[in-house]
Amino acid sequence: MGKHHITALLYDKRNRLLAVGQNSYVVTHPFMAKCGAAVGEPDKVFLHAEVAALLKVRNWSRINKIVITRYTKDGCPALAKPCKACAHALALAGVKNIYYTQ
Repeated sequence: MGKHHITALLYDKRNRLLAVGQNSYVVTHPFMAKCGAAVGEPDKVFLHAEVAALLKVRNWSRINKIVITRYTKDGCPALAKPCKACAHALALAGVKNIYYTQ
């Protein structure tokens, strides 16, 4: 595991779980690279939790919200605000309700 263990959960309007994604420090994806390049961060190629979850949902219009979590080794919540690349991906997907641990 890398520096941070981040999990992203996508829900529909009825609060049903659509997909779960976790960050990776070894897996890359063209969509992640495209989003990174679009915001001036071409080094963002490894799959982030938010994008991993988005890639599991075929119809993005079903997504109502995303919840992004990160916890320290001792179990305390830590800041999991989406990076610029992930914020761009979420905007492309039309996700407006974004919640994250702080």
